[in-house]
Amino acid sequence: MKDLKTNIVWKHLESSNKKIIIEQGGSRSGKTYNILIWIIFAYCLKNKNKIVSICRKTFPALRTSAMRDFFEILKVHELYNELDHNKTSSEYKINGNLVEFMSLDSPQKVRGRKRDLLFINEANELFWEDWNQLIFRTIGRIILDYNPSEEFHWIYEKVKTREDADFYKTTYKDNKFLEPSIVKEIERLQYTDENYWRIYGLGEIGQSKATIFEYREIESIPENAKFISLGLDFGYTNDPSVLCKTYIHDTNIYVEELFYRTGMTNRDIHNELLNLEIGRRDEIFADSAEPKSIDELHRYGWNIKPSTKGRDSINIGIDMLKRYTIYITKKSQNAIKEFRNYKWKEDKNGNILNQPQDRYNHFTDSLRYSVYTKLARPNYGKYSIR
Repeated sequence: MKDLKTNIVWKHLESSNKKIIIEQGGSRSGKTYNILIWIIFAYCLKNKNKIVSICRKTFPALRTSAMRDFFEILKVHELYNELDHNKTSSEYKINGNLVEFMSLDSPQKVRGRKRDLLFINEANELFWEDWNQLIFRTIGRIILDYNPSEEFHWIYEKVKTREDADFYKTTYKDNKFLEPSIVKEIERLQYTDENYWRIYGLGEIGQSKATIFEYREIESIPENAKFISLGLDFGYTNDPSVLCKTYIHDTNIYVEELFYRTGMTNRDIHNELLNLEIGRRDEIFADSAEPKSIDELHRYGWNIKPSTKGRDSINIGIDMLKRYTIYITKKSQNAIKEFRNYKWKEDKNGNILNQPQDRYNHFTDSLRYSVYTKLARPNYGKYSIR
């Protein structure tokens, strides 16, 4: 058997006694490869009758990354046996242990059987709900790796801060086996793309190229900005109810978050509108998919109307907003968090698709309801899409 090409990631896994190991790193730091080496040699070859789950959000991405590396390691070290490989179910038996490869793109897969060891490759692709279901079904250690392409994420806020978690950061400099040509390309990023260099070179938190909106922060709404309307997105248990107030001046849109809260009934929303001293004549545009809620608030005396919707209205609304410079008040922290994390979907090869992800979109939806409905009217504002 050939010598193992390990780096500091192996040492992290060997030395930590915590349930959760978080490996944040830049591109080509060797984090995924070393985690897989550890799973094979330090876990599977030293234990029996264990179930190991190696997962990623989508199976095509898993197959071309961690799954491919896993079988490459087995073959290089002459451990691969065709008879132990169930290609139909994407499982491999090694030393009496079962290693399963699974995607997490449906609730049924996430709520699968329990396991002894879990490795989540590119964990920042997952939703918070995915994580909860996985951790409930994992008896032993959980290992996460990812490139920190999102400025705000549940990993940073809810997992990294746990007392039973160890956090480590690596970069390409920790991979002594990396080819000089690859090192040169990574280091070129510091001159060509500052954000990519921060994420993929230094392994530090940055902002993805798939992020939909750019914005600027301001202390308060300028006095010369003209009120447009209010936008309301309904939620309840898991999703928040959100109210935003929008203004316009020239090619600038100014926005502030008035509330962002789960568990609000329509009566609660009515009371909060009273507390905020919203004018009874002020137009409120809300999700047209909630006619009952709109009618109830209208009967409370509010000037609330369904937002304009139609074919491709989400993308048209996004396109309209992108024509303006967007300013958000600094106190609107949930709005800022969403703007930093609202992104386009990507295909299995990392190409950006013209379809937004269905997350971090509660405030952005409320903004879209407000602006799209008003500025889509003929002769209102600079742009018209009718």
